[in-house]
Amino acid sequence: MIPPQQQRFSISVEKKGPGLLAKATFPRRYGRYSEIKTAEYEFVFNLNGEIKFIRGTNVDWPHPAEQLKRTDGNDWVYYTVGDKSSDKGLISWTGEYYLPCLPYPGNAVWEVNYFSNPSVMNAFGAWSQLYGDLYMAAQGDRLHPKARDLVQRILAMDHRTLHQRAQELQEISGGRISVLPPDTRHVDYEIVPLMIADGCLYHCKFCCVKTENRFRVRKKDDIAEQIRRLKDFYGPNIGNYNSLFLGNHDGLASGEGAICPAASDAFDAFGFKGEGGNRPTLFLFGSVDALLRSPETLFEAIDDLPFYTYINIGFESPDSQTLAEIGKPINAEKVREAFEKMLRVNSDYPNIDITGNFLIGQGLSQGHYSSLEELLRDAPAPPRGKGAIYMSPLKDSPKKRELLPQFYEIKEQSRLPVYVYLIQRL
Repeated sequence: MIPPQQQRFSISVEKKGPGLLAKATFPRRYGRYSEIKTAEYEFVFNLNGEIKFIRGTNVDWPHPAEQLKRTDGNDWVYYTVGDKSSDKGLISWTGEYYLPCLPYPGNAVWEVNYFSNPSVMNAFGAWSQLYGDLYMAAQGDRLHPKARDLVQRILAMDHRTLHQRAQELQEISGGRISVLPPDTRHVDYEIVPLMIADGCLYHCKFCCVKTENRFRVRKKDDIAEQIRRLKDFYGPNIGNYNSLFLGNHDGLASGEGAICPAASDAFDAFGFKGEGGNRPTLFLFGSVDALLRSPETLFEAIDDLPFYTYINIGFESPDSQTLAEIGKPINAEKVREAFEKMLRVNSDYPNIDITGNFLIGQGLSQGHYSSLEELLRDAPAPPRGKGAIYMSPLKDSPKKRELLPQFYEIKEQSRLPVYVYLIQRL
């Protein structure tokens, strides 16, 4: 611990938390990071000197377990504990103790506009004040050399630089990643993004997050160049990551020839580690047709990768009329066939967990809900808790929180875990 400078702040140059992110009722720091505390706030920085978390420690802060988090895409997300701690609270419909409140329009059934909360917004003013204090401290000679090095790194990451770095990440990927797989909640959305394909097979009319480009697999040279640039981009902080997203919207359709080499090369290049039960995690999106067309050799190869792999499939509805109304060019028979394959793969492969998305919202027919409840009620008990089902609220559904009774009805009928899908970008 470096002594306080004029009693305004204290610096912990490097702290080390557990390597594995744990789900806890109070936010736990993990990996390696730096921390600066003032009388009223706690500021956490990654190994590059980028601001990562801000948490208030004063009486005006909404809740001691709530905090602001800055993403690699330079979004500030407020993590709330919600307003219920019962079995009908956040943990029951997100699977997590915290709800990320996003600074952009989303599909959450419960939203918090932190911009309207003066106590939260004061944290940004406190961050600006700390930045000024650090600048002044760097001009003197009272800082310990290690503290001075940290302060210089923090000062180099001003708001313009952070914005430029987010733009650089988008440029590496070929555009902003508009949605992450819902299973990335298990790693608090902390993933390294590697694009192995672009476009989508379906272009459903209800979808608001996917590109209109035709599906194509990226060339090997393109993927290799991304890996090289991503390693440089994350720099020393790459050691705090242990999860990979192979995007974009239908990575599964890329096939074994793209998925497995990209995952293996990224594992080596980024220095992912699998010791001590902290197995790296791999995330992909997949379509119904991609799942149905995938041969057993692909799942065998994925299962042999040094990752635990989540594959998220967009089923949307087991009702043909609903599929037609939302503009998804498949029928209920295909959805049910793919759903059965999901269950079988989850049972057969210990290192693969296929999850599924279905829609919820106003305007969907009773046929959609009755067929969905039947499908989930008749499913076999999930092996090792696999096969989570995510209910995705339609974007235009008004008063989304009024959808919760319908959600709980589906959840109570299902033999599979059911959660709300929070669409979060990078």
